[in-house]
Amino acid sequence: MTADTATDVFEEHRPVLMGVAYRMLGRVADAEDVVQEAWLRWTGADRSDVREPRGYLVRVTTRLAIDRLRQVQSRNEAYPGPWLPEPYATDYEATVPDTAERAVLTDTVSLAVLVVLESLSPLERAVFVLREAFGYPYAEIAGVLDRTEPAVRQLAGRARRHVGERRPRYVVDPAERRELTERFLAAAAGGDLDGLMALLAPDVRLVADSGGLAKAPLRVIESADKVGRFLHGVSAKGGVADASFRFMEINGGSALVVLAAGKPDAVFQLDVADGRVQRIHVVRNPEKLFGLALDR
Repeated sequence: MTADTATDVFEEHRPVLMGVAYRMLGRVADAEDVVQEAWLRWTGADRSDVREPRGYLVRVTTRLAIDRLRQVQSRNEAYPGPWLPEPYATDYEATVPDTAERAVLTDTVSLAVLVVLESLSPLERAVFVLREAFGYPYAEIAGVLDRTEPAVRQLAGRARRHVGERRPRYVVDPAERRELTERFLAAAAGGDLDGLMALLAPDVRLVADSGGLAKAPLRVIESADKVGRFLHGVSAKGGVADASFRFMEINGGSALVVLAAGKPDAVFQLDVADGRVQRIHVVRNPEKLFGLALDR
């Protein structure tokens, strides 16, 4: 395999490798570092015996991600306030047909599910990602992780039960989410408390991630009354200076990006069901917004 061919092969599989690494780590920068390290391993390896490049690259990437995850989990334990994954610009609606495959990709990259995955062990998370997001057979996952197939099945069962117990119980309809997000923006930006309250489920939760680097609640806000009054108060104080707004597909679903002087200042993503907002995720940590691609 020539150097040019090796590069072409790696680039062909880069989206899958990035998908694995991001779901494992929840941070774009960490995922990119892992994929770059996988590239270095690939270029320095003896590729003459590699019969299935995708399998080889996924194995390398997964193992590197497990090592990185063990490092960052201790970092997240000391995180100020709620931790949310770094917003990841996706393009499933344009590139993946409206099939079961898109539903799986969207679900396994959603902010809500990635938050749940944070509580899994690195091995459980790797098995869940490879099995649920990419459909790998247990035998192949066993080879990736250097574990027996029965052990992998046990890890998968444990991870599936854990995620099933903690993930949101509602299914997010893409069109409904976009429509409610637009109404949410109009009510919040316009200081319409009644309109805002009409959108919120009684037990709505607002989870904000600032990393201690921007203004945001350090605790989860619960109930329509408290969430509505908090958002109305932010609007009444003027919100973000020189603000503009943009809708983007983030983590598989429509999200509202707030720009300050043209740069990302916050990402709002709503989980909705039955015509009401059930959960609001807000990312304001500037370190998690710096690399957000706005040219899509």
